Amino acid sequence: MKDILNRLIQHQHLNEEEARQMIVNIADGKYTPVQIASFLTVYMMRNIRLEELEGFREALLELCIPIDLSEFNTIDLCGTGGDGKDTFNISTLASFVTAGAGIKVAKHGNYGVSSGCGSSNVLEALGIQFSDDEDFLKRCVDQAGICILHAPLFHPAMKNVAPVRRELGVKTFFNMLGPLVNPSFPKNQLTGVFNLELARLYHYLLQKTPLNYTVLFALDGYDELSLTGPAKAFSHHSERVIAPQDFDLSPLMANEISGGEDVPSSAKIFLEVIQNKGTEAQRNVVCANAGMAIATVQNLSPREGFEKAKESLASGAAHKALIRLQKLSK
Repeated sequence: MKDILNRLIQHQHLNEEEARQMIVNIADGKYTPVQIASFLTVYMMRNIRLEELEGFREALLELCIPIDLSEFNTIDLCGTGGDGKDTFNISTLASFVTAGAGIKVAKHGNYGVSSGCGSSNVLEALGIQFSDDEDFLKRCVDQAGICILHAPLFHPAMKNVAPVRRELGVKTFFNMLGPLVNPSFPKNQLTGVFNLELARLYHYLLQKTPLNYTVLFALDGYDELSLTGPAKAFSHHSERVIAPQDFDLSPLMANEISGGEDVPSSAKIFLEVIQNKGTEAQRNVVCANAGMAIATVQNLSPREGFEKAKESLASGAAHKALIRLQKLSK
């Protein structure tokens, strides 16, 4: 580790195999918490290279506990987090709206590290059971249209990293990796990232895969379609700017999509929105993101996806997906 740290501090880079081996070594318990913290800290202070991201991803997918959901054409809606914007749980809500629109969802998520309330925090508060049982997860997808893949259950290799990340309490390159290492290997992906450089890295990496994907970055810093301004969207065959006007909407103010102060208040916002009782701004930002997921799977325009998402929320179909998942969790 000392040699690796010295190289990285001198602004050298790891090749793909070296990066892969670092994650394997961390998983094998070969480094102390202080060494792991130092390794993570270096990447907070310098850019990650494509080869490094590929190596880290390769290791985590090799070491994960895989789940076979290949009988379903699933999508994962998962952001990196780490944008520091303190929004409510937009991508998690968008996942249920997407499921309500008839698209199967395999939602990868975790507890909040750099935010107060990650997707797993709010879902746990709502009575959703986290499980790595394949039959249970298949029932969830089949009956509710969505299953929850709580990352720690599928990435035991990261048990040595989790306490270090909690103590650091800031975004690390593991934020970058979360959306790339869904253990069910979904065929489709909608991912929001926290800066434009990372959006391009994701784009370069995912172009090498058969994945049908859309990568989003709002140009004012959000890791999702915030509707506070334009956003970049990357897919296999296109790179474009999406603005609120594309959904026939006016731009939102940042305070209109702010989140709760803690898990209970975040869960309250979640329930209000999923029951179609949220503010117009909350409903629109959720439906815009769900619409992009629907559009990605069904090869629609963002506006067409948005209209399908609005119907899912307004009809109660999104809420029914949540209720079914809650019942299956009991």
